[in-house]
Amino acid sequence: MAAPLATRGRSAESQTPRSCPIESLDIATASAWLADQKKGLDIRVLDVREHIKVADYFVIITGTSRPHIRAIQQEIHVRLKAAGVAHGREEGGELGWWVLMDYGDVIVHVMQPEAREYYDIDGLYRDAAELTWRDRACPELPETRQRAIGG
Repeated sequence: MAAPLATRGRSAESQTPRSCPIESLDIATASAWLADQKKGLDIRVLDVREHIKVADYFVIITGTSRPHIRAIQQEIHVRLKAAGVAHGREEGGELGWWVLMDYGDVIVHVMQPEAREYYDIDGLYRDAAELTWRDRACPELPETRQRAIGG
């Protein structure tokens, strides 16, 4: 039987289980720190609770190439999964133009510069409060052993 799901007008598929071991703010903060460790650029964490009902936070990250975006996505996915946090679905991984990871209350966007400029999520949510994620400690996450991508 599946864990009970939080409700906020979202479909059951996109909701974060209540038993999630990490709060949504910590998932957002950890995602930003992990992207930073992989040299992600222009990392922003937006509090979108006042603007949309499908998420609490957007984490927006720029990667410089398809392999760079894949490396950032893999680091976030593997490390959060090791901490017991899994995303419901991932979109765009095969193209590497814009990868979206849906953690229910946290949506992580990893985008090439052209995609970020074209879709302008930053502009669409310019009124959303930006969190200073560097002022927050990265939540403790288990270390993992990753194999090289493609190897």
